[in-house]
Amino acid sequence: MPGPVYTADGALLPPQSYREWMFVGSNLDMGYSEAKAPKRSAFHNIYIQREAYREYAATGRFPDRTILVMEQVSAGTNASINKRGKFEDEFLGIEVALKDESRFPEKWAYFNFIGEGGKALPAARAQPKERCWACHNEHGAADNVFVQFYPVLRAARPR
Repeated sequence: MPGPVYTADGALLPPQSYREWMFVGSNLDMGYSEAKAPKRSAFHNIYIQREAYREYAATGRFPDRTILVMEQVSAGTNASINKRGKFEDEFLGIEVALKDESRFPEKWAYFNFIGEGGKALPAARAQPKERCWACHNEHGAADNVFVQFYPVLRAARPR
């Protein structure tokens, strides 16, 4: 299973070839607070390593070194022959959920690879615990992951 790669000073490098992993779902403009909707709509596409998916399907738990990538893509409306609806337009960047039991006391950590002005970051440090981990711990339907929003993961979960 392709695992996390860190820099010498402990920052996480963005996962390579994640689009070859398993696609588990997408959402449009989902947010977790009462804040105003974003000015620009975006799709969030979720990918997971195939081996991690298979382990989750067999056990209901994500194995150590699981990586989930949330790829953000702007939503377009006016192009070519499109007259209504939205389509995926411009790549905006990625965020990552990572389970690394030897590195993080809470097992999971969350990373944002989108810098100021939307510039892609070459590496990222874990977000503060209260920023992402606390919400995932409280609301994630399985092992700190929001599987409730992705039918592929819901269907795979053992009963």
